[in-house]
Amino acid sequence: MCPELLSSPLASHTIPVITFLLREVGVDSTFDLRQALRRRPRLLACSVDHQLRPALYFLQSLGIPEPRRHTYLLSCSVEGKLLPRIEFFERNLGFSRRSAAAMFKRFPQLFNYSIGENYEPKLSYLVGEMGRDVREVLEFPQYFSFSLENRIRPRHVACVERGVRLPLAVMLKTKEDGFRDALEVCCDSSPPLKTSRLCCVQKDS
Repeated sequence: MCPELLSSPLASHTIPVITFLLREVGVDSTFDLRQALRRRPRLLACSVDHQLRPALYFLQSLGIPEPRRHTYLLSCSVEGKLLPRIEFFERNLGFSRRSAAAMFKRFPQLFNYSIGENYEPKLSYLVGEMGRDVREVLEFPQYFSFSLENRIRPRHVACVERGVRLPLAVMLKTKEDGFRDALEVCCDSSPPLKTSRLCCVQKDS
């Protein structure tokens, strides 16, 4: 899974990494440490000074809470992976650095997704097929975590067939039964209550 581990001197390399995770990142138990290393064993092959600590400082600069919950990102290159994903939203969508960074603060898993295989096709569908404003992903960056073919497209088609426009979060996060119920509520003649998550639903004419 990670060949570099086979050539890493245990005492001189692995122990500093573990010390860094415990003391600087804040991993606070043996169980959590094992979970972090099981999820991303490559952490043990990374340089603390040249890789892990710069990545930690970058995540902290974004205001991401509890970096210990996102240790899998520490093995990612700041210049090669993390920063380019923020810059993609600035360069291609016109988001400000502050707005783009806020997306990743809200949903750090966004760093894991491919620009070409995830961001671009899903944004193309959001704007081209769904007719939505790209700025909707600022409030709901979890949009990128859903499968285009298995969740986004089928639910959008279901909404189109019923003449309903649901908020992205309601359309995608809701379980299947809840999604169908939301469609029924929106197709009913009575409008949803103002306190309901459906209050911003639009009925297409």
